[in-house]
Amino acid sequence: MEEWVSRALARWPNVPALFGWLQLDRRGRWLIQHELISRPQIIDTIGLNYAADEQGRWYFQNGPQRGYVALETAPLVLRVAGDGATLATHNGLLVERPGAAYLDEEGSLLLATEHGPAALDSADLEWLLERLDGASDASLEAALALPSGSSTPLRLRWKDRWLTIARLDIADAPARLGFVRDPQPDVYDL
Repeated sequence: MEEWVSRALARWPNVPALFGWLQLDRRGRWLIQHELISRPQIIDTIGLNYAADEQGRWYFQNGPQRGYVALETAPLVLRVAGDGATLATHNGLLVERPGAAYLDEEGSLLLATEHGPAALDSADLEWLLERLDGASDASLEAALALPSGSSTPLRLRWKDRWLTIARLDIADAPARLGFVRDPQPDVYDL
């Protein structure tokens, strides 16, 4: 979190949280009340002050107030970084150590990263296809037909190691990866 946020929290510690205002879409774009946020300064501020609480609810800490974020797919969206070889989150964090890889029923890649659960932006599917071991039309179709939670024969090359890819339905992702897709207030948040 930025320093100004810490100062605001110290000065006003009991500001109620907001729910239902902020969203993150599957492309890593921020929306406020379903309207796309386009100002780079606002996007950068949200990205720098974006975190998860102990329940897996992701939020933007706006000074003393938390704005909880509704997620279309995952808390983080991955894009190919400038070097063309690695991935970065939508808020600019480089992914160094993914722990697990999953394929949802639509063929989208989900990763458990050191920054949190992430989904690959669909615009970067070529990056994924170049790094899949055992990928053919038939093997991809067979992997997609497996039930959620099953291991697939597919592997993702990550730098100098391989990650086995498991099937994971998008509806099962929050429980498996530890996040809340549509945060709601608890009694103490009201």
